[in-house]
Amino acid sequence: QLQLVESGGGLVQPGGSLRLSCTASGVTLDYFAIGWFRQAPGKEREGVSCLGSGGSTTYPDSVRGRFTISRDGAKNTVYLQMSNLRPEDTAVYYCVADGSDTTLRAMCEEPQRILALDRYDYWGQGTQVTVSS
Repeated sequence: QLQLVESGGGLVQPGGSLRLSCTASGVTLDYFAIGWFRQAPGKEREGVSCLGSGGSTTYPDSVRGRFTISRDGAKNTVYLQMSNLRPEDTAVYYCVADGSDTTLRAMCEEPQRILALDRYDYWGQGTQVTVSS
């Protein structure tokens, strides 16, 4: 069974950078759309980066130019490079994979279209990112 494991979270100062990893075991990620969304206490979930199976990317305005999603097929891993981090980026970050590009892309286009984790084909348990001085 395909499983996703996130790593790379932690504490970083404002203006700093982090790279999150989402590694799959069981099946190759190459044929899936992959995305990251975040959940902060008391805030609406927000899709922050989406990567289609064909390589197209989608970012919301809040992170565009600061976050970059990429895929390393050889390592069966998807990365989320985050730079110029702000305190409002503090959240638990979740990686999800889905066989539908449309379903996955919707996560980054409209927050209300983010599904419950188990509605996606595969998901991880989340990694905490804290941006604070």
